[in-house]
Amino acid sequence: MKLPGMFKLSPDVSKAILHGQPVVALESTVITHGLPRPQNLELAQSLEAIVREGGATPATIAVIDGELCVGLDPAQLEALANNPNVRKLSSRDLAAAVAQKASGGTTVAATLRIAASARIRVFATGGIGGVHRYRGAHRGSQWDVSADLPELARQPLVLVCAGAKAILDLPATLEQFETLGVPVVGYGTDAYPAFYSVESGLATSDRVDSAAEAATLARTHWQLGGGGVLLAAPPPTETAIPREEVEAWIVQAQAEADAQGIRGQAVSPFLLARVAELSDGRSLRANLALLKNNARIAAGVARELAIGNTSDI
Repeated sequence: MKLPGMFKLSPDVSKAILHGQPVVALESTVITHGLPRPQNLELAQSLEAIVREGGATPATIAVIDGELCVGLDPAQLEALANNPNVRKLSSRDLAAAVAQKASGGTTVAATLRIAASARIRVFATGGIGGVHRYRGAHRGSQWDVSADLPELARQPLVLVCAGAKAILDLPATLEQFETLGVPVVGYGTDAYPAFYSVESGLATSDRVDSAAEAATLARTHWQLGGGGVLLAAPPPTETAIPREEVEAWIVQAQAEADAQGIRGQAVSPFLLARVAELSDGRSLRANLALLKNNARIAAGVARELAIGNTSDI
């Protein structure tokens, strides 16, 4: 498969795309900025194994020495996980990283853009970005909306996640999805999950109960000119945490972030790490479990999409 020179597809991913076989994109900021070592590398390896076991080809996406890499070999994955100095790259940062021959982990937004360019139709992550909570003392924070949302609206992919990260303003995030025309579809549920928690108290816009139903809905959405579809899967019940407990940890972590003047791309990693500390590791265990669950679901959806002819998408 030929793409512009700045792209580099692994042999497995290139072959799978060329022959219309199922492929699942995986982001890399969860490796570079989302999880502590050594869990980050262990998780990356586990997610790829789960996708393979599900009958699809994993395509972990990152920027390495200025190349947009779609599918990493084991050495690249290990180097990425063990390098504390790589950049965190959203879609706005890709051109600079390529021009400067830099390396970095790709956020949901950047991964969506690269995956869509490679004609990958399914992407598994943990939690998507969204609208940050308004903190009245910090002017402008009410406009802090993740690039994940408009990027998903533009790109024709199924994004499998456990909802938006619990540290965000979930009602405002759902309103943004409605404005952008992104279907928020519950996988086996009518309730919108809250990342660590099975329910947020909010509803999805629709529901499917199988990978086949998800693939049919997505294909129809694309035929009607739509972009991304958010497939929201609740976290596994055995590791899920009640919403009330999570909320108390978030409020404390947010207050500490404000006191320390933490802003921009540094906010989410700080909050997630602090919540992990406050929860005595429970949130980390829930995060790892939901990431693996989402990879399994994504592999099934990718298989179903590969059955139909999506060449006209």
